[in-house]
Amino acid sequence: MNLSYLSVSTWSLHRLLGPLRWTAWDAEAGSHRTIEQEQPEIITLLDLPAEAASRGYEAIEVCHFHFPSTDSAYLKQLRSAFEVSGVSFDTLLLDYGNLTAPDERQRKADFAFICDWIDIASQCGAKQIRVIAGEAPPTDEEAISLSAASLIDLAHFASPKGVRIITENFKPLTSTAESCHKLLAQTGNQVGFITDFGNFHGAEKVKEIASTLPFSVSVHAKATYDEAGFPDEAEYLTYLNRVHAAGYNGAYVLIYDGPGDMWEGLERIKAIVKPFLLPVR
Repeated sequence: MNLSYLSVSTWSLHRLLGPLRWTAWDAEAGSHRTIEQEQPEIITLLDLPAEAASRGYEAIEVCHFHFPSTDSAYLKQLRSAFEVSGVSFDTLLLDYGNLTAPDERQRKADFAFICDWIDIASQCGAKQIRVIAGEAPPTDEEAISLSAASLIDLAHFASPKGVRIITENFKPLTSTAESCHKLLAQTGNQVGFITDFGNFHGAEKVKEIASTLPFSVSVHAKATYDEAGFPDEAEYLTYLNRVHAAGYNGAYVLIYDGPGDMWEGLERIKAIVKPFLLPVR
């Protein structure tokens, strides 16, 4: 019987890990550019696995904009940092890429960009890479098919490198459970999924979360936070109980983006999540 376990996303620590390096498409130049957003570096990415281990986390998901370098020597160091700490590098969260871009030049460039990051994921030991399904509306059937075909191609590229392609209910194309189901039906079992509590909206949100859980290899356990950074515990428990009822066994990735000390914010939701880490019976 597999056990669920605690993981943390580097997004939950984004005010501590140094500059954020966002990727953007420059349509005029026909190329990508990096926009650097200053943030203090309280802890380095290389030191994070050991720090996470000391705080009870068994895995980390790393956003691509937190990589200070992608050269081979640095990636080797990062892989070693995870191995030495005993913490799993579960997922590289690629936060850029539009597989459904109307501009074919951008679409091809973004596909190549994703392939480059698959190589990076392989070098630093990430088991999976989260790829954005697309920016088209969730009702665009043609875009869903286009995204599915691209994700399958990426899965074929990634598999020999020891990396699995997964996507998420993140950005417009997969913003509804219905569109997620349509996309996953067209990718078969070649593409995994992340269910993020914060990315479905509306009256059917709880049902939408529940309906995507059977496909999920990771759950982004994000609460709604008040102005002081405290979670809406009743709402959070509603989501967590649905995860438990679905028989989910996997990573509970804690997401905190509220004010104040980010580690403290994580501790508040960790206390709520921990009882759900027991084996599902």
